[in-house]
Amino acid sequence: MSAEGFHVHGPHDHELEHAAQGTHGGDGFSGKIAVMTAILATVGALFGYQGGATQNDAAMSKNEAAIKKTEAANQWNYYQAKSNKQNLAELAVTLPGVDPEKYRADVARYKTEKDQIKQKADELEAESKDWDKKSEESMHQHHRWALAMTAEQIAISLAAITLLTRKKWLQYAAYGVATVGLVLGVLAWLHF
Repeated sequence: MSAEGFHVHGPHDHELEHAAQGTHGGDGFSGKIAVMTAILATVGALFGYQGGATQNDAAMSKNEAAIKKTEAANQWNYYQAKSNKQNLAELAVTLPGVDPEKYRADVARYKTEKDQIKQKADELEAESKDWDKKSEESMHQHHRWALAMTAEQIAISLAAITLLTRKKWLQYAAYGVATVGLVLGVLAWLHF
């Protein structure tokens, strides 16, 4: 405003007034694309979170599988040590000048202990396989979430290009890719 009361404003001020009043043709196209981009970013963030969570689950399951496998290996080593002791006791039974009944009792004891150790080792190996299977399932689900998130990111990129070029076919392409991402997200959620 000047000293005499005239109001002078530049073209930028004029555009801002029209935009605020909605008198410049109301750019609904840009508004729709902006809302779609915000929704896609939110959905993509949720997919990214789920992808990270399932990847962590897979790593934890793989870690448990390794622990169980190590415990099973320890049991098998213990089994082998008992086998060696049993073999020595069986050899001692045949030696002259020893009490064979004492060594026969040792042979029977080692055989019983070996059976228990073998059973424990087999159980631990089965647990290890179960944890490996859980890890693979989690990784499969993680890949689904990652694909869903990637599709949403591509849809966001297409939306940005749509906003710049104002091409309707790009808008439909963004909707299509976003739909593919949503379908992949639903499949991940359903564990397919």
